[in-house]
Amino acid sequence: MGFCHQITSQNTEKNDEMILSIVSSLLPEDGLSLEVFPDFQLAALKTLIAEEIMHQITPDKMFLYRDGHLLADGEKTLQEHGLVDHAVLELHTRESIQALRQAHRVAASGPAEGARNTGGDFMTDSEVIRLRLLGDQNMMSQLREQQPELAEAVNDPQRFSQIFQMLESRRRDAEREKQHEIARLNDDPFNIDSQRRIEELIREEAVRENLQNALEYNPESFGRVTMLYVPVEVNGHPVKAFVDSGAQATIMSPKCAEDCNIMRLIDRRFAGIAKGVGTAKILGRVHSAQIKLGDQYLPCSFTVMEGKDVDLLLGLDMLKRHQASINLKDNLLEFGETKIPFLPENECPRSFDAPGQEDEPVVEGPAGSLVGGQSGAMIRPPAVNPNFQGPGHSVGGPSTSESSASAPQPLLSQTTIPSPVPTPVNPPPLPSGRQTHHAPEKIEQLTSLGFSETEARQALNTANGDVELAASLLFG
Repeated sequence: MGFCHQITSQNTEKNDEMILSIVSSLLPEDGLSLEVFPDFQLAALKTLIAEEIMHQITPDKMFLYRDGHLLADGEKTLQEHGLVDHAVLELHTRESIQALRQAHRVAASGPAEGARNTGGDFMTDSEVIRLRLLGDQNMMSQLREQQPELAEAVNDPQRFSQIFQMLESRRRDAEREKQHEIARLNDDPFNIDSQRRIEELIREEAVRENLQNALEYNPESFGRVTMLYVPVEVNGHPVKAFVDSGAQATIMSPKCAEDCNIMRLIDRRFAGIAKGVGTAKILGRVHSAQIKLGDQYLPCSFTVMEGKDVDLLLGLDMLKRHQASINLKDNLLEFGETKIPFLPENECPRSFDAPGQEDEPVVEGPAGSLVGGQSGAMIRPPAVNPNFQGPGHSVGGPSTSESSASAPQPLLSQTTIPSPVPTPVNPPPLPSGRQTHHAPEKIEQLTSLGFSETEARQALNTANGDVELAASLLFG
């Protein structure tokens, strides 16, 4: 049973009370359950926790986290820190934080290191991750999607540890197999087949790095592009026309021609075969029919063609004849003074909706992301925390500086193993206009967590002086 403590106040109504759950490897298995008021200061909450655990940890040595973010300002109230009823907080000390960082470093180590505690009575790797999951709903959502069995066991430390170790064992076996392959290739580096395999591994790593960079620096390239449709009327019949400035002629499907009652006007002397990406049968040409665009009625000719998934395609002949302008900035098709808004995505026909089809192949990206193999659209975004790539993957990874400082590598180095590109430990470079001078007490708060002064300054620069955000960046 967890502890429960209630604070009473004559000036605060009972319905203002809220319950906070405190989880930590330093507490009993069920943690603490505290009933407090929103206007309670963070410093007072730490004092209350110290009383509950018989002062085994003093308030000045406590660090409280929510969703991986450090709650640093002890003078702020719980409400000002954004805490709500039934919020879950992680309790750490400087020693347990250092153990957490060490666990991140050794998560990819062999079975001997991964199975034992990170030091003394500190947490094992699986317990570190379990507690972090309990305090971070974003990570829990990702886990439920990727590993539902592990997510169901998150409240059972023993079961969670068993499943986690099983997944880690599988990962280590796969890693060991890759290491053996690398060793075989390095044993005979001048063998033609070995050279081809080495070249392929290097190419695969370059592709993964390219995908990682695109996801980080150019994420808009993975969005779905809505095709350009406008509402028109042909011979009084409403049609959603696809605007295609790359098509030479305006094309209509036989079904649309029937619906618009202009099949009788087809001149079959213009029948033939259209060639391009494949072939299509041309039934003929309607030389002139009335089309309504906005409030304008314009004459238009149509090539009636089979094999098209679109009812009506406005081609370059129509667009140039009436001096149309495709205004992508304002999302308009303009004919002189007439401006026609393009249809929103939910009103567009599904003719070109191949990205949404269930049978589209997918490509696995870093941090659990999925990208459509045909559309290039993002189907599942990367994890919120890049260091947690789902169970079966290591938490964190070696820094780029550590890799560069290692001994000279053989022809095919360890870094060419097909695996997610490690996320740099240090924060990203400082954007222009950010705050660069910080109060000594802010730096001291971060160094007290076990980080160097250089790391603390870099994180504060990136977070523009926000201590809580800086701590979150440092912990990844």
